[in-house]
Amino acid sequence: MVWPTGVAGRRITAVVVSIGDGDTIRVRQAGRVLTVRLACIDAPEAAQGSYGAQARRSLQQLLPLNRAISLDVKTVDRYGRTVAEVFTVANLFRQVNINLAMVEDGEAFAYRRYLSSCNEQIYLEAEHRASRRRFGVWQVPGGITRPWDFRRGR
Repeated sequence: MVWPTGVAGRRITAVVVSIGDGDTIRVRQAGRVLTVRLACIDAPEAAQGSYGAQARRSLQQLLPLNRAISLDVKTVDRYGRTVAEVFTVANLFRQVNINLAMVEDGEAFAYRRYLSSCNEQIYLEAEHRASRRRFGVWQVPGGITRPWDFRRGR
């Protein structure tokens, strides 16, 4: 989908339809179903043992089906996916950045190659905290093979 001029950088509301993997969801927005790639993170691939499956389960818990969310659209990638930071309302006064939560929980890495469209510092700090606490992918000293390296090696 090509977004109209000026949509990138704005918040768009949508509803979660399905979870693809640890960094990809499908949403319904304005009557269309869109594939959304979570910006600035990279979750383990399904072929990376239990880590890929765990990342998907974590995202399913954070984003139940039919949950209303908002998308901070960054761009559309070469596969036609909308790339966005995903936010959900935790309570009346606070929104949760789902992308950042995945990194904080050790279920995804800060995707350094594409961090410039997000607040780089908060993603790197979240990854550092997850590493220190040995959460998720950080249970292995130094973390598991990074998804971008894993894909390159296939």
